[in-house]
Amino acid sequence: MKVIVTGGAGFIGSHIVDALLAKGHTPVALDNLVSGVRQNLPANVPLYEVDICDAKRVAAVFDEVRPDGVCHQAAQMSVSRSMRDPVFDAENNVMGLLNVFDNSARVGVKRIVFASSGGVLYGEVTAPATEDFPRRPMSAYGISKWVGEQYLEFYARERGLQGVALRYSNVYGPRQNPHGEAGVVAIFCKAMLAGRTATINGDGRYVRDYVYGPDVARANVLALETVLKSDFSAFNIGTGTGVDVNEVAAQLLSFTQGHLQKINSPIKVPACRHGEARAGDLRSNLVSPELAAEQLGWKPSIGLSDGLRETVKWFAENSPQ
Repeated sequence: MKVIVTGGAGFIGSHIVDALLAKGHTPVALDNLVSGVRQNLPANVPLYEVDICDAKRVAAVFDEVRPDGVCHQAAQMSVSRSMRDPVFDAENNVMGLLNVFDNSARVGVKRIVFASSGGVLYGEVTAPATEDFPRRPMSAYGISKWVGEQYLEFYARERGLQGVALRYSNVYGPRQNPHGEAGVVAIFCKAMLAGRTATINGDGRYVRDYVYGPDVARANVLALETVLKSDFSAFNIGTGTGVDVNEVAAQLLSFTQGHLQKINSPIKVPACRHGEARAGDLRSNLVSPELAAEQLGWKPSIGLSDGLRETVKWFAENSPQ
C-alpha cells in the first residue's frame, strides 16, 4: 500500500513511516519542516516539503503520488497557541485538513487515518473516557479536532472513502520536538540533560494519559490495514492510566541523573520549579483503549517508566541541548 503521511518528518509521523516500512508498505512523507526534520526519515523515503495550507502544491503531490491511503498527522498542535490565536489554529487544522481530505477523495484514496485527540475532545474526565463520551472541547485546538472528525465522517459518507479518527492521549517519546510549546516530556528532557531547571506549570497536579510514540504509530498502521465495520470509525489511543506532571517530572529527574552519572558527566540536574498555570490546560484527562483493542487488535506495549527511560536515552544521544 502506498501511503502519504502528512507531517511525516515530525515526531509521530516519522514513527508511522518506520512502522509502515516494517509492514512492507510504501510511505511518502509530506511536511513543511517547521517542526519536522529530514533526519527523522530513512534516506529512501521520499519527502515533499509542502505546507498543507498550500492547496495547489498539495494537489500536485497527490496527483504525482496517487496514494492508496493517507495518515494525516500535520497540524498546529499547541493548545496554548490555539487559545491565543484561534484563526491560525483553524487555518492549519481545518483549512489545511480540507486540502488533504479533498485531494484524497479526488484521487481515489481508499482510507484516511486522522490524528484526532482524546486529550482535548472529552474535556475534564477523571475516569477513562470511552468513544461515546460527550465531546466537550474547551480550547480552540479541541474544537478544530472535533471539526476535523466531522469533516472526515462527511468525506466517508459522501465521497466513497473510509475514515478512521484516532483520538490520541498525550503522546511522548523519541524524536519529539523539545522546542517552543512541545510536550512536557520533551521539554523536561532538554532542560534536565543540560543541567537547567525544568519548570512545572502551576501546581503540576494535571493528570494525563501518556502513550508512547511508536505505540501510536503501530495503531495508525492497524487503522489502515484492518477490515472495519463502517465507513467511519473513531478509536481512543491511550493507556487508560492517569499520571500527574509532578510524577512524570520526578521519574525524568531520576532517569536523567542516572544517565549523567553513568557517563561521568559533571552536569548536576537541579530540582524542578513551579511556574504559572497555562491557559487551556485540563486538570484531568484520560481515555479508554478498549475499543481499539477489540476492533483493531491494538494495545499499548510500553509502560510509562520504560518509555520515559528510552526517551531520556534518545535525547541524551541526540544532543538536545
